[in-house]
Amino acid sequence: MISALIFDFDGVIADTERMHLAAFRTALESTGLTGATTELSLSDSEYFARYLGFDDEGVFRLLGADRGVDIGDERVRELVAEKGRAYDRLVSEARAILYPGAEDCIRRVHGRVPLAIASGAYADEIRTVLAPAGLLSCFETIVGCGDTVSGKPAPDPYLEAARRLNVDPRRCAAIEDSRWGIQSAVAAGMTCIAVTTSYKAHELAGAVIVVPSIRDVTVGLIETL
Repeated sequence: MISALIFDFDGVIADTERMHLAAFRTALESTGLTGATTELSLSDSEYFARYLGFDDEGVFRLLGADRGVDIGDERVRELVAEKGRAYDRLVSEARAILYPGAEDCIRRVHGRVPLAIASGAYADEIRTVLAPAGLLSCFETIVGCGDTVSGKPAPDPYLEAARRLNVDPRRCAAIEDSRWGIQSAVAAGMTCIAVTTSYKAHELAGAVIVVPSIRDVTVGLIETL
């Protein structure tokens, strides 16, 4: 059996992927980086095909590179800050953020093995969502954007989570919703479970088990790993 379970956050615990997309769009519009001259807009299909797996800074830098636009460090910082404000507003207005069954899953596995989160979201954003549900105490550590030199799909976030838990990465299992996250977990030496909340099963290569959602991650399932 595994010795620790490490969750991704957006798209696994919280139904927030489209909130992030909306916040990216707001940031681009508010800073004047959309329109015919720059073409730094994001469609749904582009975001899910190309950008979802990256942290905020990574999305803006990659988008600029893809469009042949040199955004510059100062403008990237402005975009990240504006995106964060837009995302916070969306979260504060949302009625339900956690996926159905997420709270039950976390409480079921809590106490069986140590739990952590490794995400491209900022740790404070994650805490803001988990705290009202009383779930913060279930996690021994949260690795978020800026906590490692490189974000997903590099293995750094998962390796850092394992380091903080003092568990060999090869004894950890990760729960992911995207190919970038799966690549990160597998590169860290972890077994990966995938949920089909953001992508179809055939798009989640590398996961040893694919289930519809976090509510399907049971103690019995974990014991088979």
